[in-house]
Amino acid sequence: MIEVWLPWVELGRAQMPGGHELLLRERSGSFEIRCDGRELMSTRAHTSEETMARLACEHLAGLGAAHVLVGGLGLGYTLRAALDALPTAAAVLVAELVPEVVDWNRGPLASVAERPLEDRRVEIYLGDVCDVLRTAQACFDAILLDVDNGPDSPTRRCNAWLYAPEGLALIMRALRSGGVLVVWSAEPSAGFEACLRRAGFLAERIDAPAVDGAIGPMHTIFLASV
Repeated sequence: MIEVWLPWVELGRAQMPGGHELLLRERSGSFEIRCDGRELMSTRAHTSEETMARLACEHLAGLGAAHVLVGGLGLGYTLRAALDALPTAAAVLVAELVPEVVDWNRGPLASVAERPLEDRRVEIYLGDVCDVLRTAQACFDAILLDVDNGPDSPTRRCNAWLYAPEGLALIMRALRSGGVLVVWSAEPSAGFEACLRRAGFLAERIDAPAVDGAIGPMHTIFLASV
């Protein structure tokens, strides 16, 4: 039997600050967002995003009114996994830099992660997560960052400072006592692990499959508690 591949259908484009272009496209029920022609995220591989949310929420077990910051909306999988694990009294602030990504999650992507933006616990901040961190002081019980390909491969060069001592100091200040930072990365980074520990975090690296139950690429989750 010959497998017939349907063509990709373009659903939207958006410009990121700095000139990077995002493309949302769909084929046979599969969606992906590409950045400057390269795949950035896809509905075919999202297990590691769900894993990072699960790990963060496990750390918050027993905390009824947890306040969570999610940096990067993406396809909505991280947010959905967090909402499924958090109690009804929790509050989740999602910082998304690109307004069109929010529109896509309310439009063609809405059903992908079961409409997480319609949850009353969710608030959207349209802007850079770094701006939230600069003004926050002991505000969050958990901070989940999935805004780059990893500490060593920032999607935007200006994000590099976020994984350096200056950025980690801001994150430490933004966390409440006993809080946790979770960072998604496409690959390990011994340098970032060391930087986390020097900043005062108790840090560990967790390898997470990109696709549940499949043999394939592994992503890295950095779990750092205060």
